[in-house]
Amino acid sequence: MLKVLLPVDGSKSATRAAKKLVETLAWYKSRPQIDLLAVHLPVPRFANMSVVVSNEMIERYYAEECKAMLAPSKKILDAADVKYTVHTVVGSIAESIIEQAKQSGSNMIYMGTRGMSALSNMVLGSVTTRVLHLAHIPVVLIH
Repeated sequence: MLKVLLPVDGSKSATRAAKKLVETLAWYKSRPQIDLLAVHLPVPRFANMSVVVSNEMIERYYAEECKAMLAPSKKILDAADVKYTVHTVVGSIAESIIEQAKQSGSNMIYMGTRGMSALSNMVLGSVTTRVLHLAHIPVVLIH
């Protein structure tokens, strides 16, 4: 059975990827299992930070931010009556996507791309480029 990892960040490109995935579900003999993933970068830590910000506050922040990242894609999947499993991770984005794909036993990563120009991509790099380099399974990019 096909298992698809759909990493999302709440952006328009992530929402387009969710819509396209829903549109293409009929192409498959049996409906793929979908894992919906939100990855949040870790909050920088500094000495004596716990005096001002508790671990509970940071965890609540991660939960709220991930909920916001997931909301547009969840709405699309729910409207199409598509079942999915939600995962939230704190870590480096591309590496966390690849690690979640391994842990979930995904056969494919389906993700949006922001469509950065070649020059800005060379200078800044991108999550999409990093995922493409690290992945050992097919990656479908939706522009």
